[in-house]
Amino acid sequence: MKRSAASEYALILLTLLLVLGPWEGVVRAWRISPFIVPPPSAIGQALFVGFRANTYTVHLLYTLAETLLGFFIGAAIGCALGIFVARSLLLERIFYPYVIAFQAMPKIAIAPLLVLWFGFGIWSKVAMASMIAFFPVLVNVITGLRAVDRDAVDLLRSLSATEAQIFRMVQLPTSLPYVFAGLDIAIVFSLLATIVAEFVGSQVGMGNLILQMNFALDVAGVFAVLMILSAVGVGLHLIVVKIQRRVIFWSNTGYVMGT
Repeated sequence: MKRSAASEYALILLTLLLVLGPWEGVVRAWRISPFIVPPPSAIGQALFVGFRANTYTVHLLYTLAETLLGFFIGAAIGCALGIFVARSLLLERIFYPYVIAFQAMPKIAIAPLLVLWFGFGIWSKVAMASMIAFFPVLVNVITGLRAVDRDAVDLLRSLSATEAQIFRMVQLPTSLPYVFAGLDIAIVFSLLATIVAEFVGSQVGMGNLILQMNFALDVAGVFAVLMILSAVGVGLHLIVVKIQRRVIFWSNTGYVMGT
């Protein structure tokens, strides 16, 4: 297991070097302006200087707080409504078209309204992240609960099992892989939604930092922030999948590096 994990990490590192090496060489050989595409060495220097000066820390923590709070709120509402809607086809027919219509709205157009309603503080970003996290969780909860083996449900009912017992023994275990798939999508999209909201109106956060660096023509700094956000997104994904592996250990779905 450890040898397999070490080999996997080595391949990941090798792939990264195969990308960064030619990138550095092409930029320097063709003398591409750092204001267009900076070399990886300049991006690495920007990362080092930024972390040493704590430039990224406050902004990153602020963005993470907004992302996680919005994710938990949106996921909780999505789970609750999903359980409620999955129990009735009539409710789904009535409720679902409005959900689809709301989801079809371009969220970038909603962001200025959220800033107008909730201000430049944390809550406009939390609201944006919640809206994005809500839909994939809702859909996957409904799909998971509808994927239950009807024969198993009928068997438990014939044994006088209560609805709570049926939910705990059959519906919940069956739906969990679907729920975690929705959570995996939702947490990454919540990060994206937070950044978009910070672009529109924020005084702190990684999105605001990108705008500041753009105005200062610090292209290497922008690339550095993008790499940090990519790493954070991968980290959030891996956390969800790790939890999934712990909770639904009987399922083979999900992927975690080194396992």
